[in-house]
Amino acid sequence: MATFLGINLFGLFGQLLVGLINGSFYALLSLGLAIIFGLLKIINFAQGAIYMLGAFGAYLALQYLGIGYWAALIVVPLVVGLLGILMERFLIRPIANEDHLYSLLLTFGVALVLQGLFTHMFGSSGLSYAIPDALKGGTKLPFMYLPNYRAWIIIASLIVCVGTWWMIEKTKLGAYLRAGTENPALMQAFGINVPLMVTLTFGFGVALAGFAGVMAAPVYSVSPDMGSNILIVVFAIVVIGGMGSIGGAIITGLGMGIVEGLTKYFYPEASNTVIFLVMVVVLLIKPAGLFGKEA
Repeated sequence: MATFLGINLFGLFGQLLVGLINGSFYALLSLGLAIIFGLLKIINFAQGAIYMLGAFGAYLALQYLGIGYWAALIVVPLVVGLLGILMERFLIRPIANEDHLYSLLLTFGVALVLQGLFTHMFGSSGLSYAIPDALKGGTKLPFMYLPNYRAWIIIASLIVCVGTWWMIEKTKLGAYLRAGTENPALMQAFGINVPLMVTLTFGFGVALAGFAGVMAAPVYSVSPDMGSNILIVVFAIVVIGGMGSIGGAIITGLGMGIVEGLTKYFYPEASNTVIFLVMVVVLLIKPAGLFGKEA
């Protein structure tokens, strides 16, 4: 057994891998939340339920439509994004000018309805979803065994997160999105359809959660409460990174996953609370978050 200074390297790197996988999902979910809040000022408490919808969408597509993993990775986020568009158009837009608390309560209610509906239909026990054949097996590294599917999760998450950041921060479309939320009247005067832009942005934000749900289906049990279990952690990560900070959501999501993995190895009793302890410390030192801007 390989050890260094009394540390079991196999166990340490194994927990780091678990932390990176969790961090990949944290990054995707918190990125969606940061986009929706940062650009639209909507607190979407249904993000965890939409993550669950993505996992169930992959499962149902395979069971009833014969749609495999790779097709589901494209189709399910599009369908979930369409549901997000309908949600924004018919539920959130009528209260857009009200206090942010109204959208928080509304989306929280939507999350409870979705979770209750799927619990009634499928029960609370988890459903299995097979790893695609192309990603079965793994690679033997010096201090750990790296399953191919776990490596795919990390790589795919990084590609999507970095691509989304680049689109929002470095392209003309991203400039339109930011300007449309900061000064919608001016953008309307230039002929930009701001309401449509808001709707599509919300749809994209929830589609990221659907994408994460599809990737999570082969790793975790597909169950109605899988979203509620991760949502509070993701909100804490968004707060640590800075509400509305796109880059902060990605970096903090991955970083907190690694911190959680290290804590599981060195002090397992604190692994469920370490992210919240970090949140408290960060808020005491920098209330706007690590990458947030002071109001």
